[in-house]
Amino acid sequence: MTMMRLGGRLPVASVMRGGRPYRSRAVRVAAALAALCAVLFAGAGSAAPGDRVYGAPGLLVSAGDGAKLNLYCRGHGSPTVVFDAGWEDWSPSWAMVQPRVARWTRACAYDRAGAGFSTPGPMPRTSVRIAGELLTALHNAGIAAPYILVGHAFGSDNVRTFADLYMAEVAGVVLVEGDVMDLEPRDLQNADHRGEIGNVAQLRECRDQVASGKPLPKPPGRSRTCAQQFFRGLPEASWSPELNAKLLEIAQTKVAMYDAYASEMEQMAQDEAWLKAHQRSYASRPLRVVSSGRHGVGSLTNQPSPGAVTSRYEDEARKAQARWLTLSSDGEQINADHSSEYVQLDQPDVVVSAIRDVYDRRRQGYRPARP
Repeated sequence: MTMMRLGGRLPVASVMRGGRPYRSRAVRVAAALAALCAVLFAGAGSAAPGDRVYGAPGLLVSAGDGAKLNLYCRGHGSPTVVFDAGWEDWSPSWAMVQPRVARWTRACAYDRAGAGFSTPGPMPRTSVRIAGELLTALHNAGIAAPYILVGHAFGSDNVRTFADLYMAEVAGVVLVEGDVMDLEPRDLQNADHRGEIGNVAQLRECRDQVASGKPLPKPPGRSRTCAQQFFRGLPEASWSPELNAKLLEIAQTKVAMYDAYASEMEQMAQDEAWLKAHQRSYASRPLRVVSSGRHGVGSLTNQPSPGAVTSRYEDEARKAQARWLTLSSDGEQINADHSSEYVQLDQPDVVVSAIRDVYDRRRQGYRPARP
């Protein structure tokens, strides 16, 4: 079984989950609630406090190209911390981190166009387009620079692109298990790209079933339905039953989200080429790179079997992430050794500490040039 990285996930053979028998809305919601029983009795006690806020729209702001982005902003202060989630994820990914950061500065998480409560945006969904939409939405919302950018997995591609395009707006960067496909050895990169084709095909199959309401039998080898494939699998034990129910409802009904994520994955090779061609120094802007050593592993309870292929892949991922440190004179790699790729869920303290470190460094003397 290949272990190549695919935008926040292992490849199709390992992770992609199959189709849910889509019925009426009432039946779908009832089924989603039934699936939450384990969370209600086993995981609710550890749920992120106040995470129900992510179950309703926040502030919908024009991105300047027809899309309206859904922003959740908490706290006060500057620089503002801005969070971008991984592929097939959206703002709830930061439910255990954002409220804590908001205790000492403003913190804003958002849903990319088409995902969560955001409206669809123009195609294709490239990182350049995503970064431009985010900047426009922040400005339109009156959220002034500078920003500390925090990106997880595929979200790190968008954060790196944002920093390259709009460096004067950036105070610092935190990359949480960031995608490294543009820095991988060629054979690993080629394997990733082959897997992307199957991922997109299965995602579009799910999209068509959501659009039509026709039942889709669970294909052989898939342990989860289309609606459960988002994040690292729904329901998520770190979140409340109420939030899980809403996320499942969105995943069972929002066609535009499937279109957006399919396009994001289709554009990943182009995004990687763009990042290779546009490597810009961060100068003294602080950069923190959080690595778990389990890149592409969504859960500690479902890890791949150890072996030479796994070891090589994880070693190459960690080394590639370390190469980002050359972009900044104030760079540091932080190891989250007791976490899956979802460090913000398994070890949120590590992510909060990394953000606080960047914030403190900025406050202690570094001042980015104004636009």
